[in-house]
Amino acid sequence: MGAFQVTHIFTGVSFVLLFFSFFFLCFVSSSLSLSCKLERKFNLNEMHKPGDVVLGGLFEVHYTSVYPERTFTSEPQQPHCTGFDIVGFRNAMTMAFAIEEINKNLNLLPNVTLGYSLYDNCGALVVALSGALSLASGQEEQFLLQENCSGIPPVLGIVGDHYSTFSIAISSVLSLYNIPIVSYFATCSCLSDRQRFPTFFRTIPSDAFQVRAMIQILKHFGWTWIGLLVSDDDYGLHVAQSFQSDLAKSGDGCLAYLEILPWDSDPSELKRIVHLIKTSTARVVIVFAHEIHLIQLMEEVAKQNVIGRQWIASETWTTASVLQTAHLTPYLRGTLGIAIRRGEIPGLREFLLKIHPDQSDNGRYNNNLVIFWEFTFQCRFAPAPAGWLEAGGALCTGQEHIENVETEFLDLSNLRPDYNVYKAVYSLAYALNDMLHCKPGRGPFRGHSCATLQTMEPWQLIHYLQNVNFTTPFGDQVSFDENGDALPVYDVMNWLHLPDGQIKVQNVGEVKRSGFKSEELTIDEDKIFWNFESGKPPQSVCSESCPPGTRMARNKGQPECCFSCIPCSKGKISKNNKCTSCPEDFWSNPQNDHCVPKKTEFLSYHEPLGICLTTASLLGTFICAVVLGIFFYHRRTPMVRANNSELSFLLLVSLKLCFLCSLLFIGRPRVWTCQLRHAAFGISFVLCVSCILVKTMVVLAVFKASKPGGGTILKWFGSMQQRGTVLALTCIQAGICTAWLVSSSPAPHKNMQYHNDKIVYECAVGSTVGFAVLLGYIGVLAVLSFLLAFLARNLPDNFNEARLITFSMLSFCAVWVAFVPAYVNSPGKYADAVEVFAILASSFGLLVALFGPKCYIILLKPERNTKKAIMGRLTTKE
Repeated sequence: MGAFQVTHIFTGVSFVLLFFSFFFLCFVSSSLSLSCKLERKFNLNEMHKPGDVVLGGLFEVHYTSVYPERTFTSEPQQPHCTGFDIVGFRNAMTMAFAIEEINKNLNLLPNVTLGYSLYDNCGALVVALSGALSLASGQEEQFLLQENCSGIPPVLGIVGDHYSTFSIAISSVLSLYNIPIVSYFATCSCLSDRQRFPTFFRTIPSDAFQVRAMIQILKHFGWTWIGLLVSDDDYGLHVAQSFQSDLAKSGDGCLAYLEILPWDSDPSELKRIVHLIKTSTARVVIVFAHEIHLIQLMEEVAKQNVIGRQWIASETWTTASVLQTAHLTPYLRGTLGIAIRRGEIPGLREFLLKIHPDQSDNGRYNNNLVIFWEFTFQCRFAPAPAGWLEAGGALCTGQEHIENVETEFLDLSNLRPDYNVYKAVYSLAYALNDMLHCKPGRGPFRGHSCATLQTMEPWQLIHYLQNVNFTTPFGDQVSFDENGDALPVYDVMNWLHLPDGQIKVQNVGEVKRSGFKSEELTIDEDKIFWNFESGKPPQSVCSESCPPGTRMARNKGQPECCFSCIPCSKGKISKNNKCTSCPEDFWSNPQNDHCVPKKTEFLSYHEPLGICLTTASLLGTFICAVVLGIFFYHRRTPMVRANNSELSFLLLVSLKLCFLCSLLFIGRPRVWTCQLRHAAFGISFVLCVSCILVKTMVVLAVFKASKPGGGTILKWFGSMQQRGTVLALTCIQAGICTAWLVSSSPAPHKNMQYHNDKIVYECAVGSTVGFAVLLGYIGVLAVLSFLLAFLARNLPDNFNEARLITFSMLSFCAVWVAFVPAYVNSPGKYADAVEVFAILASSFGLLVALFGPKCYIILLKPERNTKKAIMGRLTTKE
């Protein structure tokens, strides 16, 4: 435990005991009489101005304290304040200026004079608490109470404190008095807890917004591997917790390390932390700490010569001039940070120029002005310390001119905390103005009552402060949300390195709350100075982004920003460092970085297989046409007439249709081709087989008619009966096709089961039963034709086509019996090819078997194509 912590714990406990002792004694005194007497008065640096209503203020006029020796027997003493803080003093003077400006404003608090009581916290919690209690209870030695214990309290509201830790302690105590506190610099997100701090308000954004603003900057530049340093206090520890939580939720980065900067400037601990920064692969370092921590840290950074780091500053040190020294510039130039919103306060410079040590208010105001004067001009008022003149020190005359000195006190080009002080004072003033303009009977308190100047209480002001809403002369709107936080906005700052070696902190953007409580970052990258040879933003990642076609794989035991890259599997592409499947009709390219349409596969006219089948189909159609022409030309010859010419012509036409219907199976499947192909195939083949069946039956009938007593049988096989039989058998198949198309019609189907990277276009049969009935009916007719032809195979050659029909039906049945297993086991387009092949094979078989021998006799053996030859052969056999 550091010395700072031990001291704070000791002083904090002693002060709490002192507080309760004071409260108890005051209670006893007031119960014995109508007067209240302070049992102890704190010895504090203070400034006062009387008024009808007094506002309190707590500022860091001195930034450190020296604690006196303590014993168990000695009375507690206040620490001695050292280290004059010129900016803190200007903050206090800004409050004085704001109150003076309000008193001159005829439209704001007319007929009411505001006063102030300002206390120096000396950078110590015990002093800050002492000042807060002094503001709450007053510093009068003794004062009388009215019988109803009413009256204007010592202060109606307080502006301050500077530190989050101090504000936590002060707000915890003063909330018992219901005194509103408006801080201008305390940013701890814990102070937004309305249950714990019901009277706390602030004009600076909370660390919760600051953290989200930081994350927006990291996200903007793509920095995902970050180091985080925080101070060892409420401010730093709450920021660390909030930053880790928000960073994890956003998923935009990881912490390479999180270190807590020691308060006691432990050299070994600082050396360890800086060595960690130097060896870490994280190139971006965010620091949420106070100036004193940064001074100690950067001294060690300079010793170890840690370069190549991008420093990100919190609002506490973004504009700190104390860090802009020659030996720290090489490491801190190019720093990015967020700063309190800059503002302008008209008339403040003229007010500050009027400050002089001769000003006094009952002697209380003069001491702080003397300290300021001596600090500014580096002189001493008489009596000077012993040896001062001998050491070359000058005496102050009071005639010095502030405008002739280069001092940060008059540098009003970068008003940030001062602007927040200004807004805090005006917030209290506007709330008080609204409270005093309340109309009786319409008030917000019990019985719709209003507060009056004589009876107002601090808790009544809280109601109006919560609803305050005004605009500053600089154009900024001021109001508070349900947690007492002001509308959040930050300036984004960059430490520009000037040619003369100096540092200029320039504004390069802003981050503010937009709709739906999200953060909106605006940044001008062209204005940013980068402290790197490339002159560009650094890269700060644990693992480089995965190349296209790969995905992230977490490394066990490491943060999620540290990962390996694994190639995506086929059919997936990389998207947001993950592998995602391509849409159904797409497939990944060879690089797996984008989806491309899948290749489509179907039996095409343009591929060799499709060309061969198309050629065969057209050849069969042509041969049928040629045979039909031969038969038509020789229609009066005995060979054509003896073989039932009408059925032969019909059979040739049906075979021609069979060849042509095979073309419907080639090409990209369409709705109409899918519906027509099987219907055309089924009807064409039934027509063909029906003709063969009737032809076979006619052959048997003619042979039996040639026998004695068989003449009557021919009456059942006349031309009309033959046509009717063929038509009836064909209509049955047409009915089957119609029922199939109506109930479950075939349709185009994208089959992706055969190949992952291809789409096989095919015709889904719709109803397997329908398809089976269609084929089965053809098979029944074919088998029946085969059996009849087989029975008639031994008839005389003169009349006998039965052998040819037997052979043709045998080949036909063989083809279609082989077709079924081949079709079932053929994928995609090959199933269509198998069906086309079966159609062509069976059609060619019928064509060759039935018409080949006849064409041979007609064309090559005309001497055998005579009635005598045909009848003579019959006679010879008999």
